[in-house]
Amino acid sequence: MAKKKNYIFNPRTLLYEVERRSRRSRVLKSLALFASSLGLAVLYFWIYTSVLGFELPKTLLLKKTNAGLTSRVEVLNRQLDRYDNILTDLQMRDDGIYRSIFGMNEIPGDIRNAGFGGVNRYAHYSNGPLKSTAIRLDILTKKTYIQSKSFDEIAHLSKRAGDMASCIPAIPPVVPDTRIYRLSSRFGYRKDPFSGRTKNHTGVDFAMKPGNPIYATGDGIVTNVKFELFGYGNQVVIDHGFGYKTRYAHMKTIGVVEGMKVKRGECIGLSGNSGRSSGPHLHYEVIYKDRHVNPANYYDLTITPEEYATMVQNTADASQKITLHPSHRKRRK
Repeated sequence: MAKKKNYIFNPRTLLYEVERRSRRSRVLKSLALFASSLGLAVLYFWIYTSVLGFELPKTLLLKKTNAGLTSRVEVLNRQLDRYDNILTDLQMRDDGIYRSIFGMNEIPGDIRNAGFGGVNRYAHYSNGPLKSTAIRLDILTKKTYIQSKSFDEIAHLSKRAGDMASCIPAIPPVVPDTRIYRLSSRFGYRKDPFSGRTKNHTGVDFAMKPGNPIYATGDGIVTNVKFELFGYGNQVVIDHGFGYKTRYAHMKTIGVVEGMKVKRGECIGLSGNSGRSSGPHLHYEVIYKDRHVNPANYYDLTITPEEYATMVQNTADASQKITLHPSHRKRRK
């Protein structure tokens, strides 16, 4: 095919001659054509997107993909909300019931709700819902792990439920016979018999004549035996496990030693008037998780002496079986 030629009229020769263009003019004409095409394209996109309000196909595809991912993240967050509520209920039941029953301390909130360490752990996420969801998922995973370990501990302790029942201080420390004792001071705030000031009384006082047998109110290990001239006087502390301890103070004689295992109803000594005391009595305390609690919540003083006798060992001749601590024997000589 022959190349197309352009002709122009020459007024001098009055003839049509072939137009001859320089290379520069051809280049300028090509650049002008390219610039015009580019301008028209920009004008087209501007009218298409800004004036008519349409979006580019690629933008529409990206938005559709993003909408699908956002919807999945929202569904995942709703599931996490449901799982978090269920786990919170389990935690409340765990701390308020299960761990409390077995004398276990509550798991601190900063341990339950702690996330995973590391500054760069979420560096590959941009700030947005996906990053926050990833953090929530990690926290929920750790909370679930901690709760699972807690249930493992409770399951292990539940196998010792029978031991726990015998360890809780659930009987009075003296025979509940009102001919033998009277409650001279209850748990709570009272007027101090020495200073006259209002002070918190951390136990219960059983006023009685010296020499009445005192019984361990639950199975445990004697962790502290003291013979003092002031304060609690002659006293015994028994660790019952499961968060429980009991103290028996102002005793006359002590029949146990530190490290000795005792059973509920076993006689541990005789009542007296030792230490800082306004009269012969037994000062009895119940300590749960290192806090003094009301002993009256654990025993029943309305049972008969006969019923009480079935729960203690050799009640009738308990006073004859008292063995004095060696240091107390030396003191009495």
